Amino acid sequence: MERISGRRAGWILGLFALVIVFYSLTLYNSQVGKDSASVDNTKIFTTYTTVKAARGELLDAYGRVLVTNRACYDLVFNHYVICSANNRNAILLELVQLCRELDVEYEDHLPVSADAPFTYTLNDYSSSWQGYFQSYLSIKPRQDSDISAPLLMKKLREYYNIPNSWSDRDARAVIGIRYELDLRQGVTNLPNYVFITDVNSEALPDILELSVPGLNPEASVARVYNTKYAAHILGYLGAMDPKQWEYYKTLTYEYEKADGTIAERQLYSMDALVGQDGFEAAFEEYLHGVDGIRVDVTYVDGTIKESYYTVQPKAGQNVMLTIDVDIQETAEKSLAALIEDMRESEGELSKAEGGAAVVMNVKTGEVLACASYPTYDLSTFRQDYNELLNTPYAPLFNRALLAAYAPGSTYKVSMLIAAMEDGLITPEDEIYDSGVFLKYADSGFKPECLVYTNYGYAHGSIDAKTALMYSCNYFFYDLADRIGIDVMDYWAQKLGLGEKTGVELFEELGHRANPETKAALHSGSDAHWYIADQILASIGQSENRFTPIQLCSYAATLANRGVRYKATFLNRVVSSDYKNIIVQNSTQILSEVTISDSTYDTYTTGMRLVALGGTAYEYFYDYPIRIACKTGTAEDESGTGSAAFVCYAPFDDPEIAVAVYIEKGGYGSHGATVARDVLDEYFYDVLHGDAGTGENEIG
Repeated sequence: MERISGRRAGWILGLFALVIVFYSLTLYNSQVGKDSASVDNTKIFTTYTTVKAARGELLDAYGRVLVTNRACYDLVFNHYVICSANNRNAILLELVQLCRELDVEYEDHLPVSADAPFTYTLNDYSSSWQGYFQSYLSIKPRQDSDISAPLLMKKLREYYNIPNSWSDRDARAVIGIRYELDLRQGVTNLPNYVFITDVNSEALPDILELSVPGLNPEASVARVYNTKYAAHILGYLGAMDPKQWEYYKTLTYEYEKADGTIAERQLYSMDALVGQDGFEAAFEEYLHGVDGIRVDVTYVDGTIKESYYTVQPKAGQNVMLTIDVDIQETAEKSLAALIEDMRESEGELSKAEGGAAVVMNVKTGEVLACASYPTYDLSTFRQDYNELLNTPYAPLFNRALLAAYAPGSTYKVSMLIAAMEDGLITPEDEIYDSGVFLKYADSGFKPECLVYTNYGYAHGSIDAKTALMYSCNYFFYDLADRIGIDVMDYWAQKLGLGEKTGVELFEELGHRANPETKAALHSGSDAHWYIADQILASIGQSENRFTPIQLCSYAATLANRGVRYKATFLNRVVSSDYKNIIVQNSTQILSEVTISDSTYDTYTTGMRLVALGGTAYEYFYDYPIRIACKTGTAEDESGTGSAAFVCYAPFDDPEIAVAVYIEKGGYGSHGATVARDVLDEYFYDVLHGDAGTGENEIG
């Protein structure tokens, strides 16, 4: 009896164990699943997600962070999940309508216009996206590549079972998303579909509340600006255009696979944001990191079974600039104040349009500030873009690097050097200014000295230093009449006028006044070079057109006695953790020309006299730092003078050069207002320290 009871107990325990094993296996299968399972909710899918690497930071010369990153979210589709959902068209339409309501933009690369009548927009996309579209046509809806856009949209409505009651716009929107999802299901090996990049915090909860199957937030990074200055040179990010993609798709990097072998893959994905302007574009390949690749193994309901990286994200390198953000701020504020005051005034100055100021280290060519006015706010650039395009005075235009202006009398220093080095004149020689240059009066050419035009008197006998001091046009008319244009052009070129400065950003070349330039710019009789052209060129008119950054480089070259350094915005590049220097920029000489002691003493003394008693006397006669400068009043086609001003300081041991240009800003001395503010900022410690004050004490 006891033996029977024990046997029965064993059977009962064994049966109980079998039940436990059965339920354990059932639970395991329901939670883990099998690749070979035929039931939808146990099927396993593998997707690849691009994990954005943090972009490198942009810092000023003193390590102050100007542009960095902030944490944000992208909304990314798991295509297997949404494509397995019931009623997915209605779900996607609800999503699209919410995005419209919230004014949120989403990605869609279907090359068909958003509204009927439908047309192809293939030219808006790179060759790769065009290739994906052709592959899609042949694999998914199986349509000929020459099908018209309206007929294709009709076929796709049928293919995706879009209700006839839907509008063309709604149908196109949902088809665009279905297209993106299908590209990732058997057509291409693209990573998961990033539906919205950097979704804003107000829209994110509303979109997530829809509970769209497979649409998940992914941690990401976005650009943030710590300064409201330097918009024209910092630049911005944007999607690649077709031409850019043709270049970026060739860039690769090496990585170590799980088995220890080294493999190579593309550095950029087609949907990567790249620098579109300014430093973001110039230093793109330093700033761009290596995006990570994450593998997600999921069930059809989106539950993650397994997740791991095949490539770990690697942050970009940090770029330290030569810009001093304090000087940049000073230059921008001073420019804005001056130009706005001019616009509010009465008379000719009310026509002032815009301007620029560039500041450079004389001994290295490093650009300390590069300001253009009017300007804009980079942090709201995207939402303001259309408005900015239609704003008066073109705030998006970088006048410092892209505007080529007549330099006016700032050119006279180059002219004087050319004449003296050619042996045409000595420091002691004098020319008699009678007010009107009459040598070619019979031909109708009678250029006047500016003081004669304005005040009715002339300078009389005047030497080279004094001619610079008072900016005597007649003196330079006489020199130009006796010197060859080739000599004038040679020295202007050697001093950097009409030459690229070497900066990492795009800059206009401008041009010097000479027969070749005039022939290239004009046609017929207007292309002929006359002696009048040569005479007017001597005072910075004729065909002379230079950018503010060229004028600043010119001033620095004058300070350096003919040594012209490559202008640069790059200080150094450091690793993402700031521990290692990747690139250390070095000083480079672009050109060098010998200037005699006599010539150097003459033009530098003349430029010093401009500040002490000449055309910039009002602004610098009592300035504690000794400076050398030259003003210029350039006439344009409208007859309104524009203000040009260049200077360097200290006079005896130059450190800094400044160039200022104000469109329709009147006399060149007006630009001295901005230059003085910049010098005040640069020499702040000297001016507010223990150094002496008063004329000729500092420098």
